[in-house]
Amino acid sequence: AKRKAGSALAELFKLSASDVEVQVNGITKTIPISELEIGDIFVVKPGDRIATDGIVISGFSTINNSFITGEFTPVEISENSLVFAGSINNNGNLVVKATRVGSDTELARITKMVLAAQSEKAPAQQLADRISRVFVPSVLLLAIATYIAWFLSDASISKSVATAVSVLVIACPCALGLATPIALMVASGKAARKGIIIRSPRSIEKAVGITDAVFDKTGTITTGKMELLEMILIDNPLGKPSTEISAGNLMSYALSIENMDSHPIAIAISDSLSKQGVNKLPVTEFEHTPGVGVAARIKSPDASSSKAVLIGSPLSISRSTTEFSPKLTAAIENAYSRANSVAVLAIDGLAYGVFEVGDQMKADSKLAIQKLEETGVKTWLLTGDSENAAISMGSKVGIQIDHIYASATPEDKLNFITSLQSNGKVLMIGDGINDAAAIAQSDLSIAMGSGTDTAIAAADITLIRPSLIAAIDAIAISQKTVRIIKSNLGWAFFYNVAAIPIAATGNLSPMYAAAAMSLSSLFVVLNSLRIK
Repeated sequence: AKRKAGSALAELFKLSASDVEVQVNGITKTIPISELEIGDIFVVKPGDRIATDGIVISGFSTINNSFITGEFTPVEISENSLVFAGSINNNGNLVVKATRVGSDTELARITKMVLAAQSEKAPAQQLADRISRVFVPSVLLLAIATYIAWFLSDASISKSVATAVSVLVIACPCALGLATPIALMVASGKAARKGIIIRSPRSIEKAVGITDAVFDKTGTITTGKMELLEMILIDNPLGKPSTEISAGNLMSYALSIENMDSHPIAIAISDSLSKQGVNKLPVTEFEHTPGVGVAARIKSPDASSSKAVLIGSPLSISRSTTEFSPKLTAAIENAYSRANSVAVLAIDGLAYGVFEVGDQMKADSKLAIQKLEETGVKTWLLTGDSENAAISMGSKVGIQIDHIYASATPEDKLNFITSLQSNGKVLMIGDGINDAAAIAQSDLSIAMGSGTDTAIAAADITLIRPSLIAAIDAIAISQKTVRIIKSNLGWAFFYNVAAIPIAATGNLSPMYAAAAMSLSSLFVVLNSLRIK
């Protein structure tokens, strides 16, 4: 647990900035992060990590807060917004006043929670080790007693020694020693072939008796990547020949302008349109207005003059266009009901299209949750995303609405896992830094291989195959392995208990004792191969 904590801790420290650019009396200089104090003014450039918790005093940008919320959707930041150490500034310069530094930051708190949760986990002792500690010295004493008993009964020294040796040989705990490691080796091999990495024997043992399975949303139930989910285009909003634009040209206008923007929503739209083979058009007078959208003039091949093209939020575009058509208004409302992001395309003051961008459910998420429910395991959704997004996705995969919890911080997730543990055994499946403390606290933890190094370092099992069905496979392999280990141990113990009296009474020569011992070990190996 301490080794895992150290690994996770190292990954969290990578989120910390080593230097910071501060402003002192109008002069900008770079200082080590350790010298930053509460009240200092510092600058965050596009692409940089925010050095410490603070409040924005000037500037506008979007930031990535995924290490806290687990959600990749960018958060718009402006004056008086709170920002946190470790977050990434996507675009726009920010000037921030430090409000918390060092061990008081949110990043430091998450680090402490991960370390504390992992430190509480004591490694389970293998049953075979506990038996061997008593069994081996007992057999040695029994062999000595056997020799003395035979010697005192007037048997020859050779007979007394042979009988004592038979006891030692037949009682050799080879099968007992092989019972667990052979099964674990076979299980690890089978899991690896299915894209599952099992960190330790303890991970396999803990899969038995799971009563509750808690899922993160983004990157676990969903793909964790913003995609264009819906595109609604109207080729002629006013029904006049002069306002008619073909769907192909509308997509070209959208691609041409969004291709020049670095906003995650713009990237999702441009990537999708590019894959559809849409052509780009020449762009002039491109302008990006933070919090509003982008504007440019674009000349279509079949037009005599360039057109003013805007793409932005419905609110910002509505201020620059005529009233949206009912079809576009309905598309916007539907997108918001699914908690997705919306961009509206306007050309020369008319709204022509709506682009719905959001995260998409993995194809097998619903099936995986259904399989868990069928085995009697209660499923829960625990996410840092909004309530609308959580309920929308949770209902799609079949999680009961009263088992869905939204807007959860890392501390909330940790406390939720702890509360469930008072009534059962909890499995946590996640992929983000914000899940790391909950993953460490849970009885069994699974991290998606596409997730952060911190979550992977804290988890018992890592899924290289990006599928929740792999989590079901991991549990099934673990449970079968535990059954095999128990049958191996049971056989080894029964064999020793039954064979030792036969050897002690002189009815088994050392040669036959050695053969019986070998057969017992062979049985354990063959039984373990059933895991395949």
